[in-house]
Amino acid sequence: MIKIMCFIVGMIDTNCYLIEDEATGELAVIDPADHCDALLKAIDDRGGKLAYILLTHGHYDHIMGTAELCEKYHPAVCASEKELNLIAEPSWNLSKNHGLTITPFTVDRPLKDGDTVMLGKSEIRFILTPGHTMGSGCYIVDDIIFSGDTLFCTSVGRTDFPTSSMRDMMRSVERLKHLEGDYDVYPGHDIFTTLEKERKYNPFMQ
Repeated sequence: MIKIMCFIVGMIDTNCYLIEDEATGELAVIDPADHCDALLKAIDDRGGKLAYILLTHGHYDHIMGTAELCEKYHPAVCASEKELNLIAEPSWNLSKNHGLTITPFTVDRPLKDGDTVMLGKSEIRFILTPGHTMGSGCYIVDDIIFSGDTLFCTSVGRTDFPTSSMRDMMRSVERLKHLEGDYDVYPGHDIFTTLEKERKYNPFMQ
């Protein structure tokens, strides 16, 4: 089982998540959008045991804080193997559009669809959900989906960026729709939701 803390970080209010394996106290950060004093304090207050950074995709507003966390805590960075070029290319990760410079970092574990990461005793499964970008993905642990910019409350992520595809997005949303059971959904922006609510009210799931 995991505990979740959410920090709203960066220029466009990205949901950055700190998750903790209850059994061991190991920590992971999902989508470190930028520097965040409150996030650093929360990590330090829990012993600084940051094992992983889990990136849902490579846009600047989800990765700007990665290098800082790597320098301080030395976690393993995980992202889709299909997202590596986007992460490294300023015009694709949209940092160039905003006059920003992202401090380089290394993706230590390029993930394939279905790969798992063990955070202490909690198994986190990565599923590839292209659409917002070609390497966008979700992380599933317990009955929770961290959906990045794939699935939002009654909406989905934009598909007008480099490597985006509305066709892929609709396939990814269909895949999420047909997951068995219900899940709490923690998106990359805006409010939390549930998969059952999205099945009923999200027009992209109809």
